[in-house]
Amino acid sequence: MTATESVRPPAVAGSFYPADPGALGALVDRLLAEASAGRPGGGGGGDGACPKALIVPHAGYVYSGPIAAAAFARVADAASRIQRVVMIGPAHRVYVDGLAWPGAARLRTPLGELAVDVEAIRGLPGVGAHPVAHAREHSLEVMLPFLQRLAPHAKVVPLIGSLAPAAEVGHVLEALWGGAETLIVISSDLSHYLSYREGRARDEHTAARIVDLDVGLSGEEACGAVGINGLLWVARRRRMRVERIDLRSSGDTAGPRDEVVGYGAFALHEAAPTAGWSGA
Repeated sequence: MTATESVRPPAVAGSFYPADPGALGALVDRLLAEASAGRPGGGGGGDGACPKALIVPHAGYVYSGPIAAAAFARVADAASRIQRVVMIGPAHRVYVDGLAWPGAARLRTPLGELAVDVEAIRGLPGVGAHPVAHAREHSLEVMLPFLQRLAPHAKVVPLIGSLAPAAEVGHVLEALWGGAETLIVISSDLSHYLSYREGRARDEHTAARIVDLDVGLSGEEACGAVGINGLLWVARRRRMRVERIDLRSSGDTAGPRDEVVGYGAFALHEAAPTAGWSGA
């Protein structure tokens, strides 16, 4: 089977999120509605602008779903114009040097299938297919139901990695940047298995570094640091602004507080053009 014929089936339906299509759709709709209802002004950014990029957590929905929804709700009002979503997440199970795509033309969830932008991926230097690394990976899969409810006709560029320089990832993002039709989604949780108080302190520090466009995050601070650092590398070059949307942990949602996992939601906004600035 060739890449243009293959489908990557869901690996964590029934564990990270409901396997029943009706239950899954209703849950995602509720999470998005609650996120929008809790924010003054409805969809869009904190100032009404639609973000260019999001940083979103990827745990089971019972743990990080509300935080993920808070990020995705930021693009709800402009979702109809999104034609492509570039996703970068960590490879949890198989080591991936650089970035890799699944080698499949479509990604399936209980809500249906999303088309992969195979042509765009084929033009990316240094990005190869790694079906084994993607087969059981959840970091991108849990994003898909949100995208299917918001922008069901958009194509996706699903990339995962373990280790890569920020500039290398940044160059890939810039090659795919596009305009208002392209959304960037970086998948990452924050601290892992610290006490509630320790985790909160660590995540506050990490969140401050993200807002400051620090490209030196480690995997201990954010498991998706490979994608975050690459995005922040671009953000520095493009003079982007980071909006901190939400910062919580499993101890705030559905887990015990002796060992928690941190979740952060961030939106990145492109700078408004200024007279005489060439963007160089």
